[in-house]
Amino acid sequence: MVLDKLGSSLRGTLRKIARAGYIDKETLEATIKELQRSLLASDVNVKLVFELSESIKKRSAEEKPKAGLSQREHILNIVYEELTRLLAGEMEEAQLGEKPKIMLVGLFGSGKTTTVAKLGKYLNGKGLKVSLISTDTWRPAAFEQLRQLGEEVGLPVYGGEGKNPVKILKNSLKEIKESDVIIVDSAGRDALDKELADELKKIHKELKPDETLLVIPADLGQKAAEQASAFNEMVGVSGVILTKLDSSAKGGGALSACAAVGVPIKFVGVGEKVSDFEEFNPTKFVSKMLGMGDLESLVKKTQEIFGEAPQDELQAMMKGKFTLKDLYNQIQSMKKMGPLKKVFEMLPTGVDIPKEQMQMSEEKIKSFTVIMDSMTMEELENPDLIIKARIDRVAKGSGRKPEEIRALLKQYNMTKKMMKRFGKNKRSMQNMLKQFKGAVPGL
Repeated sequence: MVLDKLGSSLRGTLRKIARAGYIDKETLEATIKELQRSLLASDVNVKLVFELSESIKKRSAEEKPKAGLSQREHILNIVYEELTRLLAGEMEEAQLGEKPKIMLVGLFGSGKTTTVAKLGKYLNGKGLKVSLISTDTWRPAAFEQLRQLGEEVGLPVYGGEGKNPVKILKNSLKEIKESDVIIVDSAGRDALDKELADELKKIHKELKPDETLLVIPADLGQKAAEQASAFNEMVGVSGVILTKLDSSAKGGGALSACAAVGVPIKFVGVGEKVSDFEEFNPTKFVSKMLGMGDLESLVKKTQEIFGEAPQDELQAMMKGKFTLKDLYNQIQSMKKMGPLKKVFEMLPTGVDIPKEQMQMSEEKIKSFTVIMDSMTMEELENPDLIIKARIDRVAKGSGRKPEEIRALLKQYNMTKKMMKRFGKNKRSMQNMLKQFKGAVPGL
């Protein structure tokens, strides 16, 4: 998902622990040093990193393994729990009251207006009637941007006329006849100044929001703490939405900074599309970052697309029991789920997924679909039949080169092999996940 560099580094460290025959004091010290390097490279605060290190050492020395856990598994569990605490504090899943009024605040360039639409779409998907209001008179195109985004996600947008944001808010609230949730977009600046502070306080006083959410880009790193503190003192921030978490090497710094300030992260933006938005669940987040996956979310996502059959289809996929016909159906459905990279990130990495598998381009998917459309049902159900003569026939029928047909068959065999590995390693993955307090339910 996100924080690829940090996640990859931490996964490597955990794999070394998992493969160690015995963990002595020297091995533990080396492991902690690797953890420190990974976290510092992701801009996590130095003080917090060394606090985590000392906590791991102390707990490893003082705590006895729980029943059924080896010493190695015990250490893994401590590392996981301490990383969750470091990056998320005591935060809980997003909780919004009934029929809330929500105000979004943040500096210019934080992605606030786009986030208003993302949050609106997310809540609308929960069956709520959502209305959006723009009170940003500072940026000329702010209302128009929100209006277009509202049109894209199918939500009404109010505001736009006048120079007084409080007056715009009052008039907009009068216009809204029926709504479960009202989300208000406010103005931002390049820096937090008195003019912005006064404006936000007035809007906050008029709206009396149930939730005041601060939008912060993850690339701020440790500086996120300053903004969280300043906005919290000004309007009483009830939560943070982190944006740009998909591309930030400093995401660990922003996460840990918000945790240190005590302002809960409620949502994260993980891409540019309006659908690239999700609740922040610390346990799931750390689990996915460490390569433990998020099968619960994957099953939920497949249910939205496949309908009634997703669990059976997912089980078949995990066992590697599928044909080219099944692959064709998977590709069609996965196109609706978004980039395959994000789908694979939801699977636990008991084995490493080849980079070619992660980087399957939209163009390649389209090419594969055209090729499979030119195959007979017999070939789709029994790919082993596709030898040279059939490859040439399919190439001619699809208008593609023979090497492209071979590339499809290679992709199919890679996928089948990978899924078989998951099937064979299911028991070991179950044991691994049990160590981490059932972070991935349903296995």
